[in-house]
Amino acid sequence: MTAKRHERTRARRAALQVLYTSEITEASPTAIAESGEGRLAEDGPLPDYALTLVRGIEAHRCAIDDQLVVTSENWSLVRMPIVDRSILRLAAYEMMYVDDVPVSVSINEAVELAKDFGGEDESPRFVNGVLGRIAKRLEDAAAASDSEEGGEARGV
Repeated sequence: MTAKRHERTRARRAALQVLYTSEITEASPTAIAESGEGRLAEDGPLPDYALTLVRGIEAHRCAIDDQLVVTSENWSLVRMPIVDRSILRLAAYEMMYVDDVPVSVSINEAVELAKDFGGEDESPRFVNGVLGRIAKRLEDAAAASDSEEGGEARGV
């Protein structure tokens, strides 16, 4: 279990590098990931989970960005530091679409990324606040869906 956790932490860091490079170059994150650009040579090949994240974020970017806009309180996406925006997209994707990663793990990992790479001193707190509001919205949506359908749901 610990090995998988460290493997996924490394994959999240790699995916963040790709997302950041995509923002700077305005190239497709998937194209960057598949070409191997945007990564430090000593980091080795892109982990499979990182590629899954990058592809998923690109595929669901509109829905992810909608969540970020609704929950970021007075911050437009374009005003956010690129690193923070990329971290938020990564974590929001996991929270919304990856069932085998607990929401709390996605948030904690994102806060750690913000501590290490965040654009400003307030990055960890900002990332935690936005993702906490997304978690609440997802929880509320799941509860509403459960009461209507009698089953479990994850999403918005």
